[in-house]
Amino acid sequence: LLGIEGKATEHYYKQIFELFPESVRIKKRFSWRAYDGINNTFNLAYTLLKYRVFVAVLRAHLEPYLGFLHSEQWGKPSLVCDLMEIYRYLIEDLVIEFSQKLTKKDFVLKKEWYSSNRLAKRQVLNESKTRELVKGIEELFEAKVEIPRIRYGHTQTLETLINEEAYLLAKYLRNERVSWTPRIPCCS
Repeated sequence: LLGIEGKATEHYYKQIFELFPESVRIKKRFSWRAYDGINNTFNLAYTLLKYRVFVAVLRAHLEPYLGFLHSEQWGKPSLVCDLMEIYRYLIEDLVIEFSQKLTKKDFVLKKEWYSSNRLAKRQVLNESKTRELVKGIEELFEAKVEIPRIRYGHTQTLETLINEEAYLLAKYLRNERVSWTPRIPCCS
């Protein structure tokens, strides 16, 4: 089963990378220890999403490392990864749109230790573009979604929705709700 998921993910990102300008386009997705700028841009964006979801899971008094879709591994917040899946497409849309104007000049090489005796170079966004991306992601979390809040029925921000979904999942897992179907925001 894991082989099927891996192949599907490989095909998925191959299609996504076709949407990037040729000057910065890459061929393969690397999440851990990526050396190219586009993968590291995705990694930064996903990390910011992971942080928001992690906080929501903790607020809902759930165990972030005990998931049901992602495997349980040391140091991997499986439940956070599970809930991130609901919102990943929003981050991907944002990164694709953000990257349309990127050039090779928007990346810098960063030296860091790969292992105890090996120095490596990774390509990352320069400081200005990093600030621009982070600002765009912050604006995404503050954007209104057309999904009413649980108690008040008004529109809410994406960040509030993430918190509410963790709360509703917690109520379901504690048998305080009969079911839980995630409310998924539409792309704007």
